[in-house]
Amino acid sequence: MPKTVVRHEGEHLYADQPVTPAGQQLSDAILRLRTAERIQAERALRASGLSNVDMTALRYLVQGDRDDRDLSPKDLIVMLDSSSATVTNVIERLVRRSYLVRVQHPTDRRAHYLKPTPQAIALVDDSFAAHHSTIVHVIDGLSASDQKTAARVIRDISDALDELAQS
Repeated sequence: MPKTVVRHEGEHLYADQPVTPAGQQLSDAILRLRTAERIQAERALRASGLSNVDMTALRYLVQGDRDDRDLSPKDLIVMLDSSSATVTNVIERLVRRSYLVRVQHPTDRRAHYLKPTPQAIALVDDSFAAHHSTIVHVIDGLSASDQKTAARVIRDISDALDELAQS
């Protein structure tokens, strides 16, 4: 029974409902999307067999690799907003599982970069492929007008929440 409360907590607003029925439908849809996204993120994490922090680090490193960026352990500390000790442990676990290799810096013998292996890239892609392709499929099925409207609404809400975070 307690798990039911936890599972449904994100489906409620801690403020007054929007004033119009259409606004209430939109609010309900956004809350359902949050829940569905959380469930899919948990599913991807379980499929990967990694901890949340390890998968997050690996996702950042895979994206950095795709962007042709050389990322160091110090970069990972910043991206994860974590301690040096935690990141060292994450790196060790990922190296041990053959998801990461250390690449020597070309000019600084004391420094190295972190490079995801092809196995790591496949793991990240496979863990999130169904989730992300489903989203793209739904978006591609919308009219151009609906895509623009949805993008504007999501952007406006995101911008307002970003402003709230800055205050």
